[in-house]
Amino acid sequence: MFTGIITDIGTVAELEQAGDLRARIATGYDTAGIDIGASIASDGVCLTVVALGPGWYDVQISAETVSKTNLGDWSVGHRVNLERALRVGDELGGHIVSGHVDGVAEVVAVAEEGDSTRVTLRAPAALARFIAPKGSVALNGTSLTVNDVEGCDFGINLIPHTQEVTTWGGIAAGQRVNLEIDTLARYVARLAEAG
Repeated sequence: MFTGIITDIGTVAELEQAGDLRARIATGYDTAGIDIGASIASDGVCLTVVALGPGWYDVQISAETVSKTNLGDWSVGHRVNLERALRVGDELGGHIVSGHVDGVAEVVAVAEEGDSTRVTLRAPAALARFIAPKGSVALNGTSLTVNDVEGCDFGINLIPHTQEVTTWGGIAAGQRVNLEIDTLARYVARLAEAG
């Protein structure tokens, strides 16, 4: 489990396609405190650490994960939002995030709005019904509040702090971002279907 509060920006240092995709991620985390088998959300995708060394760790990414996320777009040098798994007693500053990405949204517009940046995204039609104004979404692992929804399009605002401590400072129209809908929205919709 995660909170959607990004705690490091990593960099893809190596990529190797050998059966599954294997990525080496350079990080500012103290890797001496990371165990093999630990879960780290990487652009919102819960990935398992399979090897590590000073300042880096490796993850193995299945074809299924590549097909459902934007991780297939990664290249060496790509910056990655990182969050370590929640521990009992940690502050829950965002919202409950599983790291199980539901689909990929496309950035359709980016505009400055005061000191903030307004981003409009298009969700896959099957997921759009789970996105509500003032609800939460995780986008590339970042817990964000939805401002408005119109059909499959929804808007968020990024304050300068969020842009500085995540990869959102470099967002542009046409980019694909990992979308995880709010767990509560998923269960409410499922209960409504059953009732």
